[in-house]
Amino acid sequence: MPFVTAKDGTQLHYEDWGTGRPVILLCSATMNSRMWEFQAPYLTERGLRCILPDRRGFGRSDRPWDGYDYDTLADDLAALIDHLGLRDVTLVGYAMGGGEAVRYLSRHGSDRVACLALVCATTPYLLRAPDNPDGIDVAVLEQITAAMTADRPAYLAGIAAPFFGGPEATPDSLSLSPQLVDWVIQQALDGSLRASVEITRTLFTEDLRADVRGVDVPTVIIHGDSDPSAPLDLCAHRTASLIPDSRVVVYEGAAHGLFATHADRLNAELLEFATP
Repeated sequence: MPFVTAKDGTQLHYEDWGTGRPVILLCSATMNSRMWEFQAPYLTERGLRCILPDRRGFGRSDRPWDGYDYDTLADDLAALIDHLGLRDVTLVGYAMGGGEAVRYLSRHGSDRVACLALVCATTPYLLRAPDNPDGIDVAVLEQITAAMTADRPAYLAGIAAPFFGGPEATPDSLSLSPQLVDWVIQQALDGSLRASVEITRTLFTEDLRADVRGVDVPTVIIHGDSDPSAPLDLCAHRTASLIPDSRVVVYEGAAHGLFATHADRLNAELLEFATP
């Protein structure tokens, strides 16, 4: 299996499919590269080269105790891009993957990046603060991490319906099969608990507003208007207001799991955006 070595010696797994213009697909916070099962084959079959990394702590990558801050994750991404000698890259950041992408751009520059797609991204800043009064209270973060630590399978099962269907969704109301929902839950459970807790802490507490302001590549922001994990106004619209060369595509009635619930539409959007 292909691996790249991070600066601290962590072995990071990735898949590298196809030829053509490279697209790096950065997954949601506690997921791994398998979440792109609906997108990567579609894009590869249509002439793009898809690179799918497993974030440290998840999938087939090493599971170190530390390194779950955005600086380290951005440096992990830089190691992959350097290792493969990539240029003219389309970065696709899903949820927390959007934070990795913008921190990579602020930390390593855009010389190797052609454009950026932010899908359900948690940028620019989730946490409530004096200068971010509409953010999410820190108590919510503590409740999430406590629930993860106490009974991670129960916690993930409990948030699955809102993840895919929005705040009022129930398991019976979802259009997805129970097997697909279970498959996603198992991906999240496959990551280390330490990584899951620290990644969640990072996505809530790290302020990416300066990073987002510095994005200097064409950007599309794809977001559902019923996303309970990354609220549309707090995330997509504020991110767009900070990136001059950006546009927002809103999926009406959609929640956080667009990669599965709206796969056909998302695939077409990404193909059009990433194709020269």
